This record gives sequence, structure tokens and C-alpha cells, in this order.
Amino acid sequence: MNNKNKFLYIFIGIVLGAAIVIAGMLLVNNKKLENQKNQSQIEHTEGIVTLTNAEMKELGIISDEVGPKKLQMHIALTGEIVPNPDKVAHIVPRFAGIVKNVSKEIGDRVKKDEVIAVIESNESLVTYEVKSSIDGVVLDLHMTPGELIGDEKHVVTIADLSSVWAELNVYQKDLKKIKVGQNAMVYFDEIENSVERKIFYLSPTVDEHTRTTTARVRLNNSSGYWKPGMFITAKVLTDFVNVDQAVTLNGIQNFEGQRVVFVKDGEGFRPQPVTIGKTNTKYAEILSGLNNGQSYIAEGAFVIKAELLKESFGGDHD
Repeated sequence: MNNKNKFLYIFIGIVLGAAIVIAGMLLVNNKKLENQKNQSQIEHTEGIVTLTNAEMKELGIISDEVGPKKLQMHIALTGEIVPNPDKVAHIVPRFAGIVKNVSKEIGDRVKKDEVIAVIESNESLVTYEVKSSIDGVVLDLHMTPGELIGDEKHVVTIADLSSVWAELNVYQKDLKKIKVGQNAMVYFDEIENSVERKIFYLSPTVDEHTRTTTARVRLNNSSGYWKPGMFITAKVLTDFVNVDQAVTLNGIQNFEGQRVVFVKDGEGFRPQPVTIGKTNTKYAEILSGLNNGQSYIAEGAFVIKAELLKESFGGDHD
């Protein structure tokens, strides 16, 4: 191959490579423009966002009507998970002696009568076994091989955690509203993951330091979901209140320094400032700003808010 042909092939290769790169860039730009167009299909003018039924369904937006509601009220209490003391065993050695062997560690599961350690008695020099008195989990262990153990204090703590207690802190101001037998929704992350159980105990005394008393709820823990020491919240259901107007909490948004609900206006939805009264975990009483029978966005209101915010920041829309 002479130099002339060689340079010709190189030139053709460079041109083809450049063409491929340019085509790729155009394809990427077209996809970006298409995505931007899809993201901007929601139409709105002068603070009104227009949505078709198909768009509302695709975006998970649900409308409802303002109306009277029976609100189930609650008080939020904090607390922690503790072992059921009726199912906790504190094991004390029968005789003082030297620890010869320890077969369990903290966190191990044990069965009733299972050997935990072997101790040599100081008096008889005969070894004897320290056994578990219940099925459970080793929570505390104070024995090391070669250690001298007395017979006056417990050396092992074992707990059956198949059921636990939720100990809740009740402040003085709430005492008159909390009673044995009330239902409490107990959870540690999201209320959607709560379990509902009854309060079975309310302490007759108030702690002089915290000025709180203790309410207790029994929880089934066969799955091991509840861990002793876990910080929890409980919504205690106290009473029912009838209100003339209510909307969903998810339908209320903070917009331009006001609480608003997005109400139907022609073919679209606009923000309507409201005044809120009583609330529970799902609904809020409306004191002013809305009319009964008025259509509003009950779920997905944040989508409407986002569209209006884009407009206020000068976003482009089709």
C-alpha cells in the first residue's frame, strides 16, 4: 500500500468516526428533549394546574370531596421495649466456688435445664452444674473460667422474649386522658407498621424527677421483631370528635408561606389557603377556606405543588 492510499484510508476513518460521534450526540439530545417534554406534559396557567383523568391515575393523584368527618383522636406517648419481668430468670450459684467451664455467651438461646456453666464448690471441692431454669436468651453473664464466684448474687440473667412489654411515659397533663383498657398503636419507625394492643397497667405514682407515670402494653414477640431497649412511640386512642369539615393530611401542603389545599377550579386545581383545627393520624379539621362538597386533591398534592413551584422559578412548559 502506497502512502497516498494509506492517508486516504486514515481520512475516511476519521470522517466515519466523527459521523458516529455526532449521531450519538444527536440521539442523546433528542432523548433528553423527549424526557423533558414528557416531564412537562402537565399544563397550568395563572396558578391553576390542569390534569386529565389519565394523568391523575398515572401520577397516583386522588381527588375527594370536603365534608364532615368523625375524627378518632389520640395522644402520642414515647417509651421503650422491656422484657416481661415475669419471664426473666436471675440464676444464683448454689455454692461459692471456682468457675471451671462456661458453655454459653450473651445472646445465646438456651432451653430449660440446659447447662450454662460448671463450678467447683469451695467447701466440698465437688463440681456442680449451673442450669437454665427457663427457655430463653442469655441477657447477662458474669462468669469467666477460673473466677471465684460467690453464692450471694445472680451470675446469669435469662429472659423469655416471646412476649415483651412496651413501657410508655405519660406526662401529668395527659393523665386524665389515659386509662387501662384503652387501645394503643405501638411502632418504632412508621405508624403504618404499628400493632394495636390494650393498655393493661397504669402506675399509681408519678416519678419525682421526670413527672411522668408509666403505662404498659403487652406485645407478642414470637418473631423477635421487638428488641429490649428499642425506642418506641404509641398513639393512644382517646375519644371521637365530630367535625363539620375535614380533609386528608396528605391533601394539605405548605405553599408560599401558607397552608393550602388544592381545590377544583374549572378543568384544573388551584391552591386554596385554609385554617386547620383538630388533627389525627389521617385527617385534619378545616375551620375556614373550604366548602362542603368541594372537590380537592386528597392524595398526591405534592405533585401539584411541585408544578406550581416550577412555574414560580421560571420553568418552561408546553
